[in-house]
Amino acid sequence: MKDETIYHIYAKDRCLYPCIPEAEFEAKWTELKAMVGLMKTDYTEEDLSFVECPPENKIGGGGSNFDDNLEPSY
Repeated sequence: MKDETIYHIYAKDRCLYPCIPEAEFEAKWTELKAMVGLMKTDYTEEDLSFVECPPENKIGGGGSNFDDNLEPSY
């Protein structure tokens, strides 16, 4: 498994999708923005945001386990 960027997608301060792989991010981001625009929710498109976590910022690179003593990034 190669290292890749992962994403966390938020609506306001709530993490909706943690650890989305780079290959899936664009589709999920586009889908979420469309849903917020079409459905009656408490969120608007302006409430949506994401955090990009490049491979060098991930713990335990190379697919090893994360350190259990660290807090999640979201």
